[in-house]
Amino acid sequence: LGKQDYKKTRPMLRATRLKAEAKKTALGVKEVALVLAAILVFLLAFYAFFYLNISNEVDLDLDPAEN
Repeated sequence: LGKQDYKKTRPMLRATRLKAEAKKTALGVKEVALVLAAILVFLLAFYAFFYLNISNEVDLDLDPAEN
């Protein structure tokens, strides 16, 4: 609250202060996007790890003499 607020009434000052506090504590779009991107990267890495493990096991199980 700056010097320009000296003409405002008490309820207006309180509303301005509450609005400023809400703005400070609110989650931003950037933070939410970063968390979602991190979860997506983790899930893709998890999926790729198991996909590569399973595909390697399938290759090992194939017997070249069967074909």
